[in-house]
Amino acid sequence: MKSEKVIIELKDLTKVYQMGEEISVTALDHISLSINEGEFVSIMGPSGSGKSTLMNIVGCLDHPTSGQYILDGEDVSHLNKVQTALIRNHKIGFVFQSYNLLARATALHNVILPMVYSRFKKTNWAEREKRGRETLEMVGLGKRTHHLPKELSGGQQQRVAIARALINDPVLILADEPTGNLDSHSGEEILELLHTLHQRGRTIVMVTHDPETAVHANRVLHVRDGRIAKDETNHNGVLSVVP
Repeated sequence: MKSEKVIIELKDLTKVYQMGEEISVTALDHISLSINEGEFVSIMGPSGSGKSTLMNIVGCLDHPTSGQYILDGEDVSHLNKVQTALIRNHKIGFVFQSYNLLARATALHNVILPMVYSRFKKTNWAEREKRGRETLEMVGLGKRTHHLPKELSGGQQQRVAIARALINDPVLILADEPTGNLDSHSGEEILELLHTLHQRGRTIVMVTHDPETAVHANRVLHVRDGRIAKDETNHNGVLSVVP
């Protein structure tokens, strides 16, 4: 499904955190990489490796100290808060380990929430409901539209979260430990759903610390000490280093 269109391009990206007046910590150290449209990429590394900082910058939740981040052809490195909020809503669909669903909202209302805040696609309530129902049907929850999160299993809640991530048709799905709160069976179901979305042409970046989860992707980036230590492609379960 990979195309020649570049969705993510990082150029000499550095992130430094200032800890007081005299101490600075380099979380990302001159990272350069590109991810094409239709790729399914895992980012993995131990605690403190920089993978969470990298995810935050890729998700436009933080800014680099230096370098460039180009998302879908647009330099988003140093946009202001309002501009990055618009980019997140329009171009990025988030899937979190803890689902981040509104407890008092139904599955349908959780899914259509990003449409309510969209400034790019003005829709009425009927259009939102129609799109929401179709997206829940896509993730296998067509009969759970009016259920509250507490009435759903963990795997079903994550499916709602994935539907919410898809609702605005983003260029990138960013999944942070999407199976971390699930049992092994539910986790496999979520990974299969991500595979299905990838087969349909979605660009997916998944952050994980688990090697068994990481190898579900077609490409695995290993982050260590703020750098890309290894870039591997996955050929039927066999990893090989990208030259």
